[in-house]
Amino acid sequence: MDLLEYQGKQLFARHDVPVPAGKPARDVEDAVAAADEVGYPCAIKAQVQIGGRGKLGGIKIANDRDEAQEHARAILGMDIRGLTVHELWIEGASQIASEYYASVVFDRSAKAPLVMLSTKGGMDIEQVADEDPDAIAHLHVDPLLGFQDFHGRRLAFEAGIDDDVVRPVAAMLAKLYEVFASEEATLVEVNPLIITPEREVRALDAKVTLDGNALYRHGQNALLRDLSAEDPQEVMAAERGLTYVKLDGDIGILANGAGLSMSTLDVVAEAGGTPANFLDAGGGSRADAITAAVEVILSDAKVKAVLFNIFGGITRCDEVARGLIEAFARIQPQVPFVVRLDGTNGEEGRQLLSEARLPGVHTEVTMDDAAAKVVELALGAGG
Repeated sequence: MDLLEYQGKQLFARHDVPVPAGKPARDVEDAVAAADEVGYPCAIKAQVQIGGRGKLGGIKIANDRDEAQEHARAILGMDIRGLTVHELWIEGASQIASEYYASVVFDRSAKAPLVMLSTKGGMDIEQVADEDPDAIAHLHVDPLLGFQDFHGRRLAFEAGIDDDVVRPVAAMLAKLYEVFASEEATLVEVNPLIITPEREVRALDAKVTLDGNALYRHGQNALLRDLSAEDPQEVMAAERGLTYVKLDGDIGILANGAGLSMSTLDVVAEAGGTPANFLDAGGGSRADAITAAVEVILSDAKVKAVLFNIFGGITRCDEVARGLIEAFARIQPQVPFVVRLDGTNGEEGRQLLSEARLPGVHTEVTMDDAAAKVVELALGAGG
């Protein structure tokens, strides 16, 4: 779960990470009131879950009330890389002597947290990595050992930061690691991490991604979830207890088991189709779960055809057939379906579908034949 900047800063503040004082706002009136309270000059910052806001006009400095009103009106509703600005963060303007980059990210290949520090703050870190990879100091942290003082000093020296802020920057890295570990995050990034003229270290930005699977242990963080910013099909699937990932294609996919689901995506792609989703109905799928899965798949307007690929082990094919029959009675799909049932009670399931005579439903025996048929139907629907 990605947080907005101000949510990340509020999270930082709980762990004593120094951040500029500020207030959120959802309309121009609230933004002006917040600017009056924070004081001038202040920064009016678009709140969207993507970088590069400043370059696109999403961050402005207001020197007085009129400018705060003007900037708030201009930024609210702005489109930033496909995301619409619905919220603002108003914070006191900061004096900057130096800009650094700091982050803690979970490195899946190393199965350990990776801490990074660079003097190239304020730039896209990908650009820095491409142009001058030696400018990024980094080290992996043993999660059982945790972040130690010497880790921070080593990173500070290797990054080449100013000598007089080595210890405070190292202390800041320790606090960011504390946020990462205690809040069960997968990313904590500050760009820029600033040094003020008074040589104080502050987080001027906050990019935080929390592990959604751990939110049940963090009730306060779960309240930060913004469902309006998430994909509606994925939200619907989560509410129904389904494992669903939206993709860019037009062929809806339902299979049972992660392995078979992935194989089905591959077979459809090899047949010339483009899957619209990954949906694992899970083992032991019953009729109500199948009905819910059909509703989720068809809620995507781009879907032109649907493939059911079920291999019955724990899952009973007759239950899948009953779920499909119930789904057709409830929502009357307008796109063709291809169904392949094999395994436990496969014959019974196929018999149920044959007797139901569902409109637009085609049955196939093999996975390859089912994939070829659904691609043919999707292309026909597109024409």
